[in-house]
Amino acid sequence: MKLFTNILVVLAIVLIIFNITLLDFKNPLDGNSMIAIIGIAASFCAILILLIFRMSKSIEEKMNDKF
Repeated sequence: MKLFTNILVVLAIVLIIFNITLLDFKNPLDGNSMIAIIGIAASFCAILILLIFRMSKSIEEKMNDKF
């Protein structure tokens, strides 16, 4: 499970880098730049969700080992 979440985090980081290349810094709210901003925000949300999931699994394992 840890390997799977690591792969997904790396893919999200690659998507962030790709979407940064699509940004037009002169007009950040026009055309493809707006789509790139949405993609960057979605990738950040995916990373946060995956990190929360990994932390919850770690806590669950610690709780199971305790009993």
